[in-house]
Amino acid sequence: MRRSRVLPHAAVLAAALMLGTGLAPAARAQTPAAGRSVAPALDTYWTAARMTAALPFDADREGEARPTADGPRPGEHIPPSHGFDGIPQAGTFFWTDATGTGRTCSGSVVRSPGRDLVLSAGHCLKGYSGTSPRRHLGFVPQYHDGLKPFGIFPVKDDGVYVAQEYYDLGEHAGAAYDVGFAVTGPDEDGRRLEDRTGGVRLLTDTGYGHLPVRMIGYPANAAKPLECWSRTTEWPSDDPADPGTFLRIACDAFVGGTSGGPMLVPRPGGWAVIGIIGGYHTGGDTPQVSYSAYFSTATRALYRAAVTGAPPAGPAA
Repeated sequence: MRRSRVLPHAAVLAAALMLGTGLAPAARAQTPAAGRSVAPALDTYWTAARMTAALPFDADREGEARPTADGPRPGEHIPPSHGFDGIPQAGTFFWTDATGTGRTCSGSVVRSPGRDLVLSAGHCLKGYSGTSPRRHLGFVPQYHDGLKPFGIFPVKDDGVYVAQEYYDLGEHAGAAYDVGFAVTGPDEDGRRLEDRTGGVRLLTDTGYGHLPVRMIGYPANAAKPLECWSRTTEWPSDDPADPGTFLRIACDAFVGGTSGGPMLVPRPGGWAVIGIIGGYHTGGDTPQVSYSAYFSTATRALYRAAVTGAPPAGPAA
């Protein structure tokens, strides 16, 4: 098996400081001309009908029976979710699978020097690493009611970053690495994603307990995204096949399509993301309880690789 391209220790520490202080390394070179040639075709392809008909990629969220499935505890309050028009910094990916079927997963725009980065779950993005075909892969910020309020942003060639450990171990043994970043190209007018929508701050190593937490996700085939306010707690895995310690959050109705959706906390100047739906059993076995891989050293290293344009990891040959 190939191992991750490990960054020098000093570079990882520098990335951590940049995430914490808002400083950023020099942005990689942009290629707006190439992006402009892709975005109009994506915008034409993803009609309201196609977006509405797209199926969830994370079918496990529909409640696949597992012997260690965690759900609501006796007497546990499950905060309700409700549909709304969304926020500019959250949205959904659309793509077509090998059969031509439309698929979808959630994501959020994170602040980056290139102003072009989307955070999602590794299990949503891993099929698009390296030179894998894009298959109409694009990100639609604040998608709702079949609309694209900010247009669609194509994901760049070699622009998907998922940890090598996740490819090597798989989605269950590697559940603690279920995080991914996608580098986008400009829209059809040459504008960068974050310039259009703003971004949320990426936080790492902040512990497991957070209150309040605003979770947003895009159920497939739903007209609007969901939001729910709750709290996160620590969840040590009870399944040897999915090792690790995860963030756990109770919120009702987060079904297929919501994987990759952000868990947000308020911070001065806007929102910050401390988790995404994904990890333990790919984000949750029931619609009432969701999980996130813990954001720590591996997440910082992955972010650093994405913003510096390092060669992305991929499946072992």
